[in-house]
Amino acid sequence: MIQLTTFQSDITPPLGFPLCAGWYPPAKAVEDPLSALGVILVEEGQPPVVLCALDWAELSNGDYDRWREELATAVGTDADRVAVHCIHAHDTPWPDRDAQDILDEHGCPDVIMSGDWAERVRTQAAAAAAAAMANLVPCTDIAVGEAKVDRIASNRRVMGADGKVAAVRWTKCADPEVRAAPEGVIDPMLKTIGFYNGDTTLAILHYYAVHPTSMDGTGIVTPEFVGLARNRRQQDSGIPHIYFTGCGGNITAGKYNDGVDDNRQLFSELIHAAMVEAEAAAQRQPLENLHWTVESICLPPREDLTEETLLAEIKDAAGDRAKVHSKAALMLTYLRRQNRPIPVTCLHLNEQTAIVHLPGETFIEYQLHTQAARPDAFVAVAGYGDLGTGYIPLASSFAEGGYEPKDAFVSGGAEQILRDAITRVVESSSR
Repeated sequence: MIQLTTFQSDITPPLGFPLCAGWYPPAKAVEDPLSALGVILVEEGQPPVVLCALDWAELSNGDYDRWREELATAVGTDADRVAVHCIHAHDTPWPDRDAQDILDEHGCPDVIMSGDWAERVRTQAAAAAAAAMANLVPCTDIAVGEAKVDRIASNRRVMGADGKVAAVRWTKCADPEVRAAPEGVIDPMLKTIGFYNGDTTLAILHYYAVHPTSMDGTGIVTPEFVGLARNRRQQDSGIPHIYFTGCGGNITAGKYNDGVDDNRQLFSELIHAAMVEAEAAAQRQPLENLHWTVESICLPPREDLTEETLLAEIKDAAGDRAKVHSKAALMLTYLRRQNRPIPVTCLHLNEQTAIVHLPGETFIEYQLHTQAARPDAFVAVAGYGDLGTGYIPLASSFAEGGYEPKDAFVSGGAEQILRDAITRVVESSSR
């Protein structure tokens, strides 16, 4: 027998708390609250599986591990059977205590996080998960469906005839010529997996690959258009809905976002419509077994990252250099933990449905690779797991130029390691 329960916990930061690891202004207002949303699946004789989505920009390094460990302890499972992901709305927190500790040592407090708020909400989320275990109910069926999302996703890297990045489509793009360039490589499909007890819907999971941000740097906290669409579905149906962002590292709404304020509402409407369509198209099937696979990998840091250079950047406190300090501390944290493995996991449902959980800001090509590895199956992909890696571009991206390779914490050597791990977890569907 398979059982299921869900949990929800508030993770809205207090006013003044740093947002996006200090890359943007701190929280000055809360437009919409933020949540940790999770589903717990238990098959008789097996430890529970936890899938959790946070309405945060990122979660990295030791803090990522601590979230998995606390949730695992709360529900009586192993940390390797817990997947935690961020939706990546920009004007939200990015906790990394290890990186902030480095900054504290060099006189740069409260850049990435302040006080013990992040630790307290983690404990509260674990308590919510523990309480949810008293509400397990049978899960007899699943349903899978998908729908095309129109006019949101576009590839951020606009390529020139010379094979180099000619322009970058940011979260919003004011240049009409750059917006007019083709969408580029994307995955336009929103995928949905529903869980049922007979005729009763227990939870709905949604997956789509895009930077889910229409405006940023405002200091106004919001889960952005994907979170707003999810909230609307939950309110309308009374059923828990959980949204996971896919491999959106090189995908933004920039082609369709000229920065007009009401684009957030427009994009929310489009995501909501796709959710409704995917749910309506979903095909039911009995849920007969779960199978969890994990590959622990180490992704090599960028060759030009050195302890000496990064410490020098952190020590240089001249002027307003919060972003430099934050990035250098995050890079140094990853450099120091490079030999601590990162999990790549897959939840197999009925051998023909797979949910793959990936670290970092992975490029869309990894999502397409994941789906191609199981062309016979319905494959959903969650990115933005352990974000200690920063961006995970392709090996070829570094020669092509553009923004992401400059902000990546890993080298081009990460590509083949990650591709191989993906193939192994997604193909290991037999018990």
